[in-house]
Amino acid sequence: MAGFNKMGVILLAASLGFMFLKLCSATRYYDFVLKETNFTRLCSTKSILTVNGSFPGPTIKVHKGQTIYVNVHNQGLYGVTIHWHGVKQPRNPWSDGPENITQCPIQPGSSFTYEVVFSNEEGTLWWHAHSDWTRATVHGAIVILPAAGTKYPFAAPHAQHPIILGSWFKSDVMEVINSALATGADPNISDAFTINGQPGDLYSCSKASTYRLKVDYGKTYMLRIINAVMNEEQFFAIANHTLTVVTQDAAYIKPITTSYIMITPGQTMDVLVTANQPRSHYYMASSAYADGIVPFNNSTTTAILQYRGNYSTPSTIPLPNLPIYNDTTAADSFTALVKSLASKAHPISVPTKITTRIYMTIAINERICPNASCAGPDNNYIAASLNNISFETPSIDILQAYYGGINGVFEGNFPSKPPHFYNFTGDYDNSTIYPTFGAKVKFIKYGEGVEIIFQGTNLIAPENHPMHLHGFSFYVIGTGYGNFNATESPKTYNLVDPPEVNTVGVPKNGWTTIRFLADNPGVWFMHCHLERHSSWGMDTVIIVRNGNTTKSKLRPPPAHMPPCSKS
Repeated sequence: MAGFNKMGVILLAASLGFMFLKLCSATRYYDFVLKETNFTRLCSTKSILTVNGSFPGPTIKVHKGQTIYVNVHNQGLYGVTIHWHGVKQPRNPWSDGPENITQCPIQPGSSFTYEVVFSNEEGTLWWHAHSDWTRATVHGAIVILPAAGTKYPFAAPHAQHPIILGSWFKSDVMEVINSALATGADPNISDAFTINGQPGDLYSCSKASTYRLKVDYGKTYMLRIINAVMNEEQFFAIANHTLTVVTQDAAYIKPITTSYIMITPGQTMDVLVTANQPRSHYYMASSAYADGIVPFNNSTTTAILQYRGNYSTPSTIPLPNLPIYNDTTAADSFTALVKSLASKAHPISVPTKITTRIYMTIAINERICPNASCAGPDNNYIAASLNNISFETPSIDILQAYYGGINGVFEGNFPSKPPHFYNFTGDYDNSTIYPTFGAKVKFIKYGEGVEIIFQGTNLIAPENHPMHLHGFSFYVIGTGYGNFNATESPKTYNLVDPPEVNTVGVPKNGWTTIRFLADNPGVWFMHCHLERHSSWGMDTVIIVRNGNTTKSKLRPPPAHMPPCSKS
């Protein structure tokens, strides 16, 4: 009988293991319904675009290497697309999502199914709308668990919770950006920051709905932190608690023990927190890091880390000591600590043979306004550029035009260097204030080792720029202040354990060098993740040509893509 029981236990364990493997390998399906929903924040109610009526939207959970299908039904008022931020989508830009780059918008009353292909990502990413400013309310977390049979490179946490930092506008966000583009002015700043959709105790009419994260003493929790804020980089901390950062942009890093983090729009970080303080309430808080001269939201959003158990509710909840808004030393000190884990189980592969090198300036510019009647600098429109080219989004998506050989949609002459060289971070040259405009793309051969040197400039309003590249993760091998020096700057490169990310902050009046292998054929958007900068034209497109094998060629399009007949 004992032997029979032992055999039964073995068979049960085997059966459960098989079921786990099947679960991890199974294709998952999600339904996203885009619709207007009323939400009350900051003492007033307004209608916002949501997915499934929630803000933030639903969390997607997958295991590493899975493929999911998301059917998006648009019951909203205007065309929208969805982007799976940080998901590389091997050979499948058809489901990447940026409007009129890889698809035209999903029009009201219609649907489109995204095939989201995960590969080597592991950690936290996120999804968001990629049409105008709709991502302000249309976004959510993507949780990528280890593949079956593998585990975290650290002790598994007791529980995991997405922490999404967001922006709240009392006005309609589409009116905010449309008005700014029409007048040439800087868009109005947000009225609040949020944590998981709630502004927190420090804002009017918000205390009752403050997000609370309940914890047990002695347990360790993973906070999957996402910066979905529209136009500000953020500091984040928890009062009296130490943070241990273990991933950034769904790639493992050497653990960082810190009292705060600095996270740019678009970035994600997994943070371990042990509930080891006296049972009570503690604020988690987030406020802006802003190193420029432009207006920004200088308020603080809060949530409450609330211990379970019997104790008296504190009359005063402690706040963390966040760095002051312009503390560049604090921002740089944290960022400098981020290094790839680079272990045997999680190796990295930094390209050392560089065959394509791009020197790319980042700038705020002006666009001539008729009769000098606009609200931007010098009574012009505000514009933005990369290599002095301000991107203009075409009416037909670039992927369709590239794949179908449609002429006149884009030009393939994005330059590998700026048109004028000057003291980029000093006194600027008037010839670069006014950029050229167009949909210019950069072609790269499959298999090229690519190095891009982002160079900040002092034009109009210099600040930190979080640059995001679709379709790839890249290695951040160097960064510094001032103008990049081709002789001296490469001596500082880290080719041993540079962080592997999809979004990087290029310092104000400084430079950052990234590298990646062009092994993902297709059309891939690159842009600043400060939303106003992208709206002004701080964007471009990289097209990686097909290789010589089936596995190195762009997949054919799905049977149905949203038509481009409407705007």
